[in-house]
Amino acid sequence: MPGPRPSQQRSVAPRVGNPVVRQRVVSLAMLAVLIVFAGQLVMIQGVQASELSAQALEQRLVTTTIASDRADILDRNGTVLATTVNRYHVTVNQRDIAGFVRKEGGQVVAEGPVDAARILAPILGMSESELAAALTGDKRFAYVAKSVTPETWDLVHAENIHGISFERSAERLYPNHAIAGNIVGFVGGREDRQGTNWGIAGIEALFEDELLGTPGSMTYERGRQGHVIPTGVREEQPAVPGSDVVLTIDRDIQWYVQQQLEEALRSTGAPRGIIVITDVATGEVIALADSATVDPNNPGASDPSNRGSRAVSNVFEPGSTSKVITMAAVLEEGIATPTSRYVAPFSYTTANNETFTDSHEHPDQKLTLAGVLVTSSNTGTIQIGQQLTVKQRYDYLKAFGFGERTHVGLPGESPGILHPYEKWDGRSKYAVLYGQSVSVTALQTNQVYATIANGGVMPPTTIVKGYQLPDGTFEPRDVGDSTRVISEETASALMLMLEQVTEEGTGRLARIDGYRVAGKTGTAQADDGKGGLTSIVSSFVGVAPADDPRIVVSVILFDPKTSIWGGEVAAPVFKDVTTFTLQALRVPPSGPREEFYPTTWE
Repeated sequence: MPGPRPSQQRSVAPRVGNPVVRQRVVSLAMLAVLIVFAGQLVMIQGVQASELSAQALEQRLVTTTIASDRADILDRNGTVLATTVNRYHVTVNQRDIAGFVRKEGGQVVAEGPVDAARILAPILGMSESELAAALTGDKRFAYVAKSVTPETWDLVHAENIHGISFERSAERLYPNHAIAGNIVGFVGGREDRQGTNWGIAGIEALFEDELLGTPGSMTYERGRQGHVIPTGVREEQPAVPGSDVVLTIDRDIQWYVQQQLEEALRSTGAPRGIIVITDVATGEVIALADSATVDPNNPGASDPSNRGSRAVSNVFEPGSTSKVITMAAVLEEGIATPTSRYVAPFSYTTANNETFTDSHEHPDQKLTLAGVLVTSSNTGTIQIGQQLTVKQRYDYLKAFGFGERTHVGLPGESPGILHPYEKWDGRSKYAVLYGQSVSVTALQTNQVYATIANGGVMPPTTIVKGYQLPDGTFEPRDVGDSTRVISEETASALMLMLEQVTEEGTGRLARIDGYRVAGKTGTAQADDGKGGLTSIVSSFVGVAPADDPRIVVSVILFDPKTSIWGGEVAAPVFKDVTTFTLQALRVPPSGPREEFYPTTWE
């Protein structure tokens, strides 16, 4: 009998909830999600929309600087001495130019970088092989030629060669090359700024702010590929161009003076020299020539020592040209008159046993004060000047501008050397009376004679007339006031005495037909401390016309070989450049001269 069947467990199906409830739960969950999304959407479109839009716009905006145009440097007549011109750097995408193809009549006539080089080489003035090498490769950017003219770029662009492009460039140009190069200066790169058009010498550096103007800016919207979005944001702040700097220099006179200075160096064997011409009434520098000057277009070709102006930086003993200050002092103080009498020996010993001599041995000479200046007697000058106190000697040298910079303001200007009178030794207090133991620049020498020629009033020396503003108006430069140094009576007496120097004394070779000339020769010696001489400075400084003074001209030659005397080597150069300048300025001839002072007595 079969036994009982084993018990079997029945599987129980899971209990399914009420479908209505389930549907409600799902609906509520979906509604919650939708509410969250809706909230985010409201936040994005409403609350955060402007903020996010601004952030996106900010990411697309690019601001670039618009360089201001560097203004020109002009001479007194408006002739351009420095200007900025447009240039182009030709560039290549070597990958693109590899696919260059040119067809004519359905036939391929040129393709690839080699043929592109054949087409462009004559335009760029390069060899085909050199240009082909520059065009071949895998670079997306490379320079092909730099600083080509707009006309050259137009020819390159007209060839329509895919892969050839350009960069615009501004280049400083000096059309007169070395004429006034020592004054104008030049531009170049600076460590603290990008680019190469920054003034680093001369007027270019001194008036950087005026020439440079104010840069502008452009803000535009850029797409993903870096292209400008035509309908996007575009804001521009235009650059303000600089102001032209107008110099007092006359380009034509400057050119002639530089030529004659170089000729003087060749004829005398002097290694270097300086010529300065200034306007008597205004103190304006009409010409300032240094030997071995710089061409601003290529300053690297010049020795660094030749890139500035020696007329403002080099100092030298003025020698006999400064004897006129001693004469001015005794006349102004009422100590002597032009006809006061002196005996001038060849050798003279002072009360403190310092011995001085004249340049040439001679018997005792009976000279008036005017005669002492005309013959340029050292011993006579010392006898005249020792009537002044030591402080008076110093005060008059200082009043005439020694020991102080002029108003010209060129970089590197020296004040010269004028030690305090308390530090003068037993010899120096006499040597200063005839232009030794004191050092000056060429501009300071001109300043002395301009003061005398201007009736005793010293005009401020300047080399910049003013500024031509972007709107075309001219703004004069404030250079300060004139200063009276001596009386008009003293100045008039000195002018007549200086005219005697050129008519009867050491300056005869400076005479000019049709014009009265007043001036003084100078020859200075510098002691090297070992009983020898370090250099000889031969000079002539003069005023023309003497009866109606218009210009002061100084000629300084260093270590001339043909003669050491200023009356022999410098005076003829003065005559040449002064004649040219008077004619260029259309100065009328002089009238009859006045009666001179007696130079000797019995």
